[in-house]
Amino acid sequence: MPTRESRPDALIIGAPKAGTSALHAALARHPQVYASAVKEPKYYMCTDAPPPAYVGPGDAHSQQEWVWRADDYAELFEPAPADAVRLESTPFYLYLRSARRRIAEELPDAKLVVIVRDPVDRAYSNWMHLYVDGLEPEADFVTACRLEDERVRAGWAPFWHYRRMGRYGEQLADLFTHVDRERVLVLRYFQLVSAPVETLDLVARFLGIEEGLVGTVPPDNSRGFVRPGLRTEALSRVIRLGAAAGAYAPPQVWRRASEPLTRALQLGGPDRRPKLTPEQRGELLEGCTDDIAVLEDVLGRSFDDWRSVEGRGSFTERVTPTS
Repeated sequence: MPTRESRPDALIIGAPKAGTSALHAALARHPQVYASAVKEPKYYMCTDAPPPAYVGPGDAHSQQEWVWRADDYAELFEPAPADAVRLESTPFYLYLRSARRRIAEELPDAKLVVIVRDPVDRAYSNWMHLYVDGLEPEADFVTACRLEDERVRAGWAPFWHYRRMGRYGEQLADLFTHVDRERVLVLRYFQLVSAPVETLDLVARFLGIEEGLVGTVPPDNSRGFVRPGLRTEALSRVIRLGAAAGAYAPPQVWRRASEPLTRALQLGGPDRRPKLTPEQRGELLEGCTDDIAVLEDVLGRSFDDWRSVEGRGSFTERVTPTS
């Protein structure tokens, strides 16, 4: 029997802050799945060359962890059993046109899983992730979104593209010009939260593995809220300075050094993040409704609930009995 090429059979390609980490962790427990030890290698965001020189807070440091060499990427899958489905998850692949096209060309048989989430809720969770890690310098979410165009022009990495990453309609429309639709499974975030058993079985059928062997989805990697103030501002500034300096050291060194700072920053923060007001959601929805219509046309499903000025909150809020 010929040896398989050392590459993934399936990818979770998006979207960030839509439950991709939770789904990856759940599938990694399936005995017929081999999940790469590096969850987000970001290989297809590169072209066998170092990642772009992004300049947002912490970007230069995090880029050291990208797996961009073909041999290094292949090594991620070499330990996989011969009959295992080899899985890799990088939720930025859906967002980047170059990644979508490279995957289509280099992985002509791979199956792709996409999770979409209310674009405003997704952006808010994205901003919160960076803010409570001390990297986002803007303490107001809506203001940070208003700064997005300026940040993109300055060269900040995709994780800072809060609004753009939620334009799933145009992203999927482009993907389907390169990849047959039967190779793509599109889930909604609420499916993962409200019906984990059924959703995991749906994914198992799609991947061609046995159903019923994994029945729970772990909580995603959401953060608790950190209140703005002098203490938060001071600690965050130190973290950003450290991340900039960490670009000149091995990534694990700064990871270890930053842990006490991020713990101190998040110490005592409330469990629940503040809800966006209808006015805040309304402003951000103005830039989403056109793409929601595209998504509905592309998938033939209704996403009308996303047009509401009332959000439905985070993973934790949705799984509690009162939500």
